[in-house]
Amino acid sequence: MGKLAFRQTVHQYGTDLCWTPMILAKEFNRNEFARDSDLTVSTKHPQPPTILQFGANVPVELARASSLAAPFVAGVDLNCGCPQSWACAETLGAALMDKRELVRDMVVETRERLRQDGWGVLMEEDVENPRGRSVSVKIRVHDDLRRTMDYLDTVIGHPQNRNVDWVTIHPRTRHTPSTTPIFTESLEILTQKYAGTLPILLSGDIFDLSALPIRPTRPPQPDPPTLTLGQDAARRRQQQPTHPRPSTTHLSGFMSARGLLANPALYANFTSCPWEAVETLMCRLARAPLPFKLALHHVQEMTAPGMGPDKTALLSKKERAELNALGNMLDLVDFLDRKVEEHAGRMGGMRRDL
Repeated sequence: MGKLAFRQTVHQYGTDLCWTPMILAKEFNRNEFARDSDLTVSTKHPQPPTILQFGANVPVELARASSLAAPFVAGVDLNCGCPQSWACAETLGAALMDKRELVRDMVVETRERLRQDGWGVLMEEDVENPRGRSVSVKIRVHDDLRRTMDYLDTVIGHPQNRNVDWVTIHPRTRHTPSTTPIFTESLEILTQKYAGTLPILLSGDIFDLSALPIRPTRPPQPDPPTLTLGQDAARRRQQQPTHPRPSTTHLSGFMSARGLLANPALYANFTSCPWEAVETLMCRLARAPLPFKLALHHVQEMTAPGMGPDKTALLSKKERAELNALGNMLDLVDFLDRKVEEHAGRMGGMRRDL
């Protein structure tokens, strides 16, 4: 999930669908500046298939915002999983887990608005339609899983005429901290019940492909040369087997947030972030800039120890302290250029320039 430069980076490394951060539908409708700043798209460079993630609690607001966004994205997703207190206080995010009828009304009105606008919203019939647009939801689970089943039955609707194209399940409750492992038993029960009706995606603790029941195998997308330290990248990628494994959980896909922030090459079978991914992001930022603090945050996440079992860090603790003290983009580019040169020297003298 992220802005254009980050979405382009993860897409290059095998991510099939990219989500935006949660965007408030009400503000998106009323403020042109909010639309321009929140939804960044590309007209000249690779535009990854993007799902716009909305925060909304009024059917007409979500429908209108989706209508405005539809020409620029592959689909819209209603976020019913964000547990942050500010979102729940506004009846957004995970607070919607107590509003199943409202969520149903929002997705139904959104799908009808897109249909009226001429977009393809007829499920499987529009998979290959260039005007096809998806409508989906992301949810959490309840302490009592029967409530989650009632919720899904209401939101999905009739299996032959569904209200949503897929559901992403984050198998934690609204109050479960992210340090607690996901509830795999709840996930298994829900996928067994609903995977025959529609695709189910898993969100949460997606840090290491070797721990997942399905291993994506699409190679990184070709791209113009960057700073890639090719021999090092090839060696690290080969550490991971590339043969697929069958699904044992009926899942259709995986959504990663923290895992991809730390390692955008996660779905390309890298166990930790390679230098080439940092270099790719910096090249993307040259064409799709971000505020410096946000760009720095991305680099901080990518150069620190990863979220998975492999805790390899691109920078030492001392170097990360130096990184955190940088004050502008030029200093960041110079700093990374030096570190790439040092790394290239350690790898046998390979060198490229930012």
